[in-house]
Amino acid sequence: MATMTRAGGGTVGELLRTWRQRRGISQLELAGRADSSARHISFIETGRSAPSREMVLRLADRLDVPVRERNSLLLAAGYAPQYAQTPLDDPAMGTLREGLQRLLTGYEPYPALVVDAVYDVVAANRGVLMLLEGLPEHLLVPPLNAMRITLHPEGLAPRIRNLPEWRGHLLAQMERQIALSRSQVLRALYEEVAAYPVPPGRAAGPAGGGEPVPYIALPLVIEHDGRVLSFVSSIATFNTPMDVTVAELAIETMLPADPATVEYLRSLAV
Repeated sequence: MATMTRAGGGTVGELLRTWRQRRGISQLELAGRADSSARHISFIETGRSAPSREMVLRLADRLDVPVRERNSLLLAAGYAPQYAQTPLDDPAMGTLREGLQRLLTGYEPYPALVVDAVYDVVAANRGVLMLLEGLPEHLLVPPLNAMRITLHPEGLAPRIRNLPEWRGHLLAQMERQIALSRSQVLRALYEEVAAYPVPPGRAAGPAGGGEPVPYIALPLVIEHDGRVLSFVSSIATFNTPMDVTVAELAIETMLPADPATVEYLRSLAV
């Protein structure tokens, strides 16, 4: 039977059950979402019924399974993968690369970057390069990793005024992604950066000086060239991606969180 094919350590039924349990929904609820029956879902999970290719993709969609893992489900069910994984430097990705670069350039002087599934930076604008000025060369060797360079005690961490809050935000973000993707590479990165010591003087303390600012979200408050800059972060992904590489890209833009930051960055762009 197709359901007896094993990929990633389990049959398609076992893998689907794991994703359903991870999402915290019952067989009955999943059946309702997938226009099926709880009996059929049970048969698929126990291997008594072989799901069609369409059913595998439908269940994966209703369970919000990442694109990469949908290919694994198809392989486990005995079908060919649905989604390609095209390297970003492939000629076929030329239009995407150009579009991303135009977006990043258009966002200047504010920082913006594009990262992949493990936070390796695949593109960045001059606003990001400004924040990285003065960092040691060993942290700037490609591939540049956004989490590593932010939390490393020789990276941006000593410059971040609200490091405890920002560090907690980043680690929680990684934890959510690990639960979603089951990526061992991402887990290894998490364990590395979570073990970094907090630089002296950044264990606690106020985010910054001056008049209080009514932030709309947790800000990144960071020192640069004797000034204190504040940003709030926004992350965008591609809608309904049909390629694993594209599905795992994230575009992060840093919006100035106070008038002083806006004024300073605009002065640099003149």
